[in-house]
Amino acid sequence: MSATLLKNSELQFGATTFFAKEHKGETCGSNGLPLTPNSIIIYGKAQKLKLFKHPNLCTYLDIIRGKHERTVIVSQYCGVPLSNYLNKEEFSFEDITKIAYQIFLALNYIHEKKIVHRSLSTENILVQEKNNIKLFNYGLFYMTDNGKLVSFPIIQLIYAAPEVYLDGPNGNLSNPKVDVWSAGIVLAELVLNKPLWQSLKVGQRIRKVLSLVQGNTSIFERIAREHNCYEKYLSVPDDLKQVIEDCLNIMPCDRPTVDTVLKNELFAHFKTVNQTNRSKICEPFEQFTIEELYHWWQLAGGDVLLELKKQGLIRSSPPILSLPQMVLIDGSILGQERNPATLYDSRIIQMPLEGLYQRFEHIPLNCYYPLIHSKSEILSKADDSSYNAEKLPLVIREKDPEHQFHRVILLRRLLHGYPYTRDLIIAESIKDIPPLLRGQIWAALLNVRGDYQQEYIKIDKETPTATDRQIEVDIPRCHQYNELLSSSEGHRKLKRILKAWIYKNSQYVYWQGLDSLTAPFLFLNFNDEAKAFACLSNFIPKYLHNFFLRDNSAIIQEYLSKFSQLIAFQDPVLANHLESINFIPELFAIPWFLTMFSHVFPLHKIFHLWDKLILGDSSFPLHVGLSILTQLRETLLASGFNECILLFSDLPEVDMEQCVNFSLDTYSTTPKSITARTQQSEKSPYIATMDIPVQDLNKEKFPRISVDDVVSLIRDDNDRAIIVDIRNPTHYARSSVKGSINIPCSSITFGEINIENVGIHSSLLKKNKDKIVVVIGSEEANLDIFPKFLIHCHIPKVCVLHGGFNVLLPITPTVLIQNQI
Repeated sequence: MSATLLKNSELQFGATTFFAKEHKGETCGSNGLPLTPNSIIIYGKAQKLKLFKHPNLCTYLDIIRGKHERTVIVSQYCGVPLSNYLNKEEFSFEDITKIAYQIFLALNYIHEKKIVHRSLSTENILVQEKNNIKLFNYGLFYMTDNGKLVSFPIIQLIYAAPEVYLDGPNGNLSNPKVDVWSAGIVLAELVLNKPLWQSLKVGQRIRKVLSLVQGNTSIFERIAREHNCYEKYLSVPDDLKQVIEDCLNIMPCDRPTVDTVLKNELFAHFKTVNQTNRSKICEPFEQFTIEELYHWWQLAGGDVLLELKKQGLIRSSPPILSLPQMVLIDGSILGQERNPATLYDSRIIQMPLEGLYQRFEHIPLNCYYPLIHSKSEILSKADDSSYNAEKLPLVIREKDPEHQFHRVILLRRLLHGYPYTRDLIIAESIKDIPPLLRGQIWAALLNVRGDYQQEYIKIDKETPTATDRQIEVDIPRCHQYNELLSSSEGHRKLKRILKAWIYKNSQYVYWQGLDSLTAPFLFLNFNDEAKAFACLSNFIPKYLHNFFLRDNSAIIQEYLSKFSQLIAFQDPVLANHLESINFIPELFAIPWFLTMFSHVFPLHKIFHLWDKLILGDSSFPLHVGLSILTQLRETLLASGFNECILLFSDLPEVDMEQCVNFSLDTYSTTPKSITARTQQSEKSPYIATMDIPVQDLNKEKFPRISVDDVVSLIRDDNDRAIIVDIRNPTHYARSSVKGSINIPCSSITFGEINIENVGIHSSLLKKNKDKIVVVIGSEEANLDIFPKFLIHCHIPKVCVLHGGFNVLLPITPTVLIQNQI
């Protein structure tokens, strides 16, 4: 039963391929930067086509860049080309009218999107069941910048309007009315049930189309007479005949627009039939989409390029055959014949889906409809068919088709209920986030809601500003290894988002790194600038509060001080070494935190990192920084200052899954007050009680812990803490924390760094690995010397109770005990 859902006749896709035009001779543009390959420009422009959703358009699924400027387009391909029906099966005039209506609906949709088909023909119209149709290959002219980026003309002989031929072989006429002419030719073929001028050669066909310019008689009638179909012409209903006549008007100015054609009374009864009441709240629900099917097909071993090679659409030739006979000093190439492969090949290779069907055939039907809310214990216990791969490494889970099937099905249903299901989305995201839905899930986790698109439209993104020059310098260096972000569309969109953010946040300034911070959101929401901007706008206040002030030195200093203290808390050996060689976080960590590591890691690693970061609070990045240092620990301990500078100038490979797991571990075990900052957006109970000036933070190597966290440790999990009371024995004897140990500060010789100096409790501290060492003193005691001494003795997890012993006195019920003197 479940296999039937997959084997839907419309859930089929195919691929075509062509070559972009190569840059000849020139390698750099006027700005001195390398010219962007035309295939990358095509790649960026084609992304827009993935957004198009219309019942009479084939859905674009993927654009793949191959070698030597090759571009592969993967698109929905279902049904039979209309050309296969000509001369074989005659459509009724009612059927032709229905097909015509659907053609014009599809053309009207793409024309509203400022796109001209230019390739409309019976071969690019696919007939479905009940004579429904879908237009195919409607984006080629747009993605190639009106044909400028390819070395072949984008034209369909016979179907191209006369003005297209008159525009010349290098013309790029993009008037939408050329599609109206093409639709008229298609309808003429359908009515006459005959392909036009099929027996003529290419040049003769072109002359035939151009000959239609001469004369004042009906174009449709002349075509019918030339093909001995005058009687069929006479039998065509007048209203249908008039539509075809209007489409085949020689003068483009007299030719109707698609919108005008759709208003014709001929199509009135189709409009009433096709009206549906759609929900204004969310998109119509589907079991799964063709985009998801294509994603699962790839994970199950589907390879588009391999299939094209099998079918002979991609052929490899020996490199020696591509060598020119002569290369002049100016770079010109002589004696090299034109490669026929650079011409357009219209063949479509349908992708085989049997492998996917077999892989998923055992999945029961109920997995396509997972229960989200269920109060029935019987149903909950019965629903045990979900595939459990949680123990596998993340990189394997992301490549596992069955795991991704279950995750995508479940999370898309949760997204369908957002914002009401946000808590469930958070709970599921803790497990893992499927890459296919990452952009939408991040938006939900960052609480993006409301009419964010209208808000983005209102923002001025065009007026020149003082920061434009710096943005234009930074963008061509921002993740340019990524094909999407390096495209001209990627540059344009990134600049618009950055300008919008600066305009909307006038209290801030543009700091280098904001482009890197924006890049992950743009990549995941390339076709939705507004969502990328909304994600960025919600992300920065949470994790980078006030980082983009004109004078952010106090904010940065506080952040780095907390980072240094966290290093000392978790790894005193490393902290002591870095201090001894004077390798301070200011020298390497500012780009980390200013960009949340997006400047130092490639995008695929940033995605895995931010999946967890977005689920945490603003202190989580400190733990990520600590995790990176931990992976480089052995190298750092063996290096001096200069070696460390070189090491961080080109950061070595970091195991991101290990980094994330370590960060989660230290994040969960470190008391929150230790990393709490005054300059954070989250409301924290620790801020008011631990407002420590930045100057003092810089001096203190050890972190401070709040009284609330200490009380929690004492009451809830006493095994996690060692309470060290450094007051004199008299004060300790009067009152102390239950279970604490007394090491009077005055009894220790601090001149020699040796833990044995603390006396009988030295072995307890020396053996400590996991327990938090809380140092408690009084206001008159020197709270700096003892914790520094412990850290220099390599004792981990040392912190000091902020406010001293006296803050424990008003705690009710008390955590103190009265000792006998």
